[in-house]
Parts: sequence; C-alpha cells; structure tokens
Amino acid sequence: MVQRVPVSKTGYERLREELKRLEKHDRIDVISAIEEARAHGDLKENAEYHAAKERQGHIECRIMELKDKVGRAEIIDCRTVPCNKVVFGVVVDLVDLDTDEAVKYRLLGPEEADVKTGSISVMSPIGGSLLTKEVGDEVSVNTPGGVRQFEIVEISPSAEA
Repeated sequence: MVQRVPVSKTGYERLREELKRLEKHDRIDVISAIEEARAHGDLKENAEYHAAKERQGHIECRIMELKDKVGRAEIIDCRTVPCNKVVFGVVVDLVDLDTDEAVKYRLLGPEEADVKTGSISVMSPIGGSLLTKEVGDEVSVNTPGGVRQFEIVEISPSAEA
C-alpha cells in the first residue's frame, strides 16, 4: 500500500514545476555537456566529462525522487482546513512556557518544511505533538535539545493554498 504524504497545493505545484524543469531543461543541458566533453577526447582524464556525468546522476536521482513524491502526494487546500484543532496547513501561535517566547509555525509536509520561514513538518517532533490539540492546550515536546513545553495560543487558517 502506498503511504500518502500530505502536501499543500502550492507545495505540490512547486514539486511539479521542479520535475518539469529537470526533465525538459536540465536533463537536456547535461546530455549536451556530456556530448561536448566527449568530443574533447580521452575520457579517463576529462574532468568536464566526469563532472557532467556526476551532474547527470544527481538530476536523474532527483527526477525519480520527485516522481515518487508527486505520485504519493495527498494535496490539501490549506485555506479550507478547520481551525478548531491543529491539523495540516494551519498556522499555530505558541508560547514557550519555559522562556515566555512567542513562536508561530505553519504545519506542512516534510518536503515543504523550512524553519527559516516558520514552516515545520507535521512529521517533526513539534508538529506531530501539536496535531489534534486545541487552543489552551499545553504540549510537551521531546526535542534533540530536551523536553520543551508549549501552550497553544491561537490556531488560524493559512493564507496560502
């Protein structure tokens, strides 16, 4: 059975665009680079050839990875998810009970997670601990840095699909 992976509509489109670019442009460019490097002669000591072949391997690997992710994607419109509980796609305002620091996270799939922009994966320790909780709930999270305590202050819909 295929394990579905949640992804926002925006994240799904990004995956498809990257796949399209790799298949239609990057793959063709690297094939041309390999042909050009071959024309230079001896392949044993041809750094351009070896670099192009290595790049080709990375591109083909990423294409396979993206095809798998697109195929297993469960697309969720984050603008329509309910906000009475923490679910995929919502924005959660938290207070760290140890430091009184306010933090805000958007819960997305693993491919879309980027802590720098405030997006975390629903499969991360914090994301997984928050799922199904409500405003006012306190959550203990086992993180690599130790146990952290949070209180959920607000749950709101995401502005992005």
